[in-house]
Amino acid sequence: MADLRWGLIGCGDISRKRAAPALRDAPGSTLAAVSRKRPELARAFADEFGAARVHADWRELVTDPDIDAVYVATPLAPHAEQTIAAAQAGKHVLCEKPMAMDVASCDRMIAAAQANGVKLGVAYYRRFYPVLVRVKQLIESGELGVPLMASLQAFERFDTVPGQSAPWRLVKAQAGGGPMMDFGSHRLEMLVSLFGEVESVTGWSDKLLFPEREVEDSAGASLRHKRGVRAELLISHAAKEPRDVVDIYLSEGSLHIGVLNTGELRVVSAEGTRLGSLPPHANLHQPLVEDFVKAIQEHREPGVTGKDGREIQRLLTEVYAA
Repeated sequence: MADLRWGLIGCGDISRKRAAPALRDAPGSTLAAVSRKRPELARAFADEFGAARVHADWRELVTDPDIDAVYVATPLAPHAEQTIAAAQAGKHVLCEKPMAMDVASCDRMIAAAQANGVKLGVAYYRRFYPVLVRVKQLIESGELGVPLMASLQAFERFDTVPGQSAPWRLVKAQAGGGPMMDFGSHRLEMLVSLFGEVESVTGWSDKLLFPEREVEDSAGASLRHKRGVRAELLISHAAKEPRDVVDIYLSEGSLHIGVLNTGELRVVSAEGTRLGSLPPHANLHQPLVEDFVKAIQEHREPGVTGKDGREIQRLLTEVYAA
């Protein structure tokens, strides 16, 4: 089977560090073209990652006849327009998260993919973390009893200093929101993946340290899943101490991840405490891209679908509305 030929829209930090190497290195995949407004920078990026062609206009990339799939790696605001155009051109689409600015845009993206017979995936790459796969197995096995409660904290200081990467994240018209929209969306996706459909959600967002910002610097959410699990989520761009903690309490034990990106897992049960280490891939996007390529080859849905992305956008909307 011929390699899936990718076109990459956007050549920012996420593309350089993760998306472009994953598209280049995944089995059955090749990075064929990139798009960036400044041609000289696009050419340099293409040369760095082995892409043959560059397009200054992303619209030219999505209609390139030598492209089979498009990776949308731009700021949030243009996701819907770019995804819909790519789908209408008959290209499969893997879109960065969050999926779009609102649920209605997600619906249009899903409809475009369905109408044109292409796959649509959303880049919630933590779905493929080995430690979270193991946590889900332990929950579903019943070994630790019934899941009751979960607590997640994710703090990542984001200061407005010269040279700070991705300053668009503080512009509401481009980012849609602050840290809850950014990496909070990842944690909402984790909770849905682990515990299933959410029955109700409330939330808050505030400017606790940076009142001058257009978007919140801290936010929280309280969820009740249909299976009865209660979950609490705290997110912050303001707290100085970095945290990425997951604690899950069940009727007969508990599960604890001290730093999610290291994959260190502590399991507490009636038999005692056991420790394990299940680190993610060195390129966090690699398993995501490999799954998407296989989904096309195997004529199945990707691990994280457009419908999954839509559900996270629905939850985000409710958190901000609250």
